[in-house]
Amino acid sequence: MKANKKIYFASDFHLGVPSFEESMKREKLIVQWLDEVKNDAEEIYLMGDVFDFWFEYKHAVPKGYIRLLGKLAEITDSGIPVYFFTGNHDMWLFDYLPQQLGVTIYREPITKIFNNKKFYLGHGDGLGPGDRGYKFIKKVFANKVCQWLFARIHPNLGLGIANFWSRKSRLSNGPKDERFHGEENEWLVIYAKEVLQKEHFDYFIFGHRHLPLDIKLPDSSRYINLGEWVHYNTYAVFDGETLSLLNYKK
Repeated sequence: MKANKKIYFASDFHLGVPSFEESMKREKLIVQWLDEVKNDAEEIYLMGDVFDFWFEYKHAVPKGYIRLLGKLAEITDSGIPVYFFTGNHDMWLFDYLPQQLGVTIYREPITKIFNNKKFYLGHGDGLGPGDRGYKFIKKVFANKVCQWLFARIHPNLGLGIANFWSRKSRLSNGPKDERFHGEENEWLVIYAKEVLQKEHFDYFIFGHRHLPLDIKLPDSSRYINLGEWVHYNTYAVFDGETLSLLNYKK
């Protein structure tokens, strides 16, 4: 890493819910945050569920989110890499954002090394034990045939159906799962401990869980969950020496 530069991580903006007004307010706050962190950012990682729903047709994408998309284009145009993980809500991102914004898309967890610190990065959906129902649905949604079939639906109807179900998501109807269940019951903590038995990582950083968490793991490792921006406005930053989980309020 370059001197005085930082790596930023954020997840689960869930733009689009619970209402247009609330989403717009949140989008402006996120853009404000991005406008500030770009001044010392070496890289920026947006780690899934940036949109509460996204599906790209061949010649159409969901309307809206202009402020965020424009800011990301500005950041990548300035030479700062932006890495964009697909989450369970926006896994149907294809080539539009890479082509128009210059972001790099990841669909699976990746490993990175910053200043000799080893990071395991991913959205977090489908990892660890349990959640078998979602794991099955994820396979269906990721299936090329299913994607092709959905793309045959007219965008007005297809996006309308998707947005209807999006408004029924857990974040649209209040924080139903935002409590700590103990390390022994947190699927991503269990998953991180399993990975550590095979390979050492200094940091595991995930989204998906919606609860900001900073948990010490064996062998001086740490598990960070980035939380979300509907209620918490939390993000992580690595300055080359220390990884911090912070809250952004303006």
